[in-house]
Amino acid sequence: MKIIDAHIHFSNIRSFHETAQHHSFVDYSKAGIIKEFEEAGVVLGIGMGLTETSGIGFPDPEAITPMGLDLGRSLPRNIVYCAGINPYTLNDESIHMLEKELQKENVVGLKIYLGYYPFYAYDEVYHSVYVLAEKYDLPVVFHTGDTYSERGLLKYAHPLTLDEVAVRYRNVRFMMAHFGDPWVLTGAEVVYKNSNMFADLSGLLVGPEKDLKSYSEGRFFDHLRHALVYCDHYERLLFGTDWPLAPIKPYIEFIKQMIPEKYYEDVFYNNALKVFPKIKNFIS
Repeated sequence: MKIIDAHIHFSNIRSFHETAQHHSFVDYSKAGIIKEFEEAGVVLGIGMGLTETSGIGFPDPEAITPMGLDLGRSLPRNIVYCAGINPYTLNDESIHMLEKELQKENVVGLKIYLGYYPFYAYDEVYHSVYVLAEKYDLPVVFHTGDTYSERGLLKYAHPLTLDEVAVRYRNVRFMMAHFGDPWVLTGAEVVYKNSNMFADLSGLLVGPEKDLKSYSEGRFFDHLRHALVYCDHYERLLFGTDWPLAPIKPYIEFIKQMIPEKYYEDVFYNNALKVFPKIKNFIS
């Protein structure tokens, strides 16, 4: 089975390096991601544009929109990305730069970091971003749920806030990263209600293979199982890992335990092609 990882990171972010080294035990490098993709049967990864410039860690109020992937001098041939948005640096000039970025072949969507930046998804500051998304038929990915930083503000990352955006911008495809975890039942309702809302299943657990195995076998993920059954729209759920926060092959096995086998090809491959149509050019 071919797999598309719809949510990875490939940026020079301090917290990613620390997590990769001390918690998930992955090789956070170009060689590392190429090796993990080959071992896991992943044919394409979609990176979330993110940069850190101020030295205070992410969220970075000074990062220039659009944010890209800067872990290495070049990207592996099978990694594309979503241009990252910093609402603090959104102005006429950066919107012009963002539009030019979206015309690059390997830019396949946009990424908004709710919770890390103190703006709701429906805030007017993002209106021009949604206009560009519709113009170029590109999806908008939102961080939702827990923030991987104590400086984040959770109220902005609650998945219920995406309902208003989905209703106001019916011609834009939206993807709720992390299924809104830990508010996955709310995330499931927003996906269930709105045909233009999708969700990825990335970043549900941070850590090495042994943690993925132990947590998935206990009661820890009963809330996720409940939400997946309630949502019952496997045609709008996408596989993703949030690499380097977890190793790829064990995370695949973890998600397989949560999804009925008859939906594997959709969740692990087909749905990504629907949400990110530009990636078809990168898959042979």
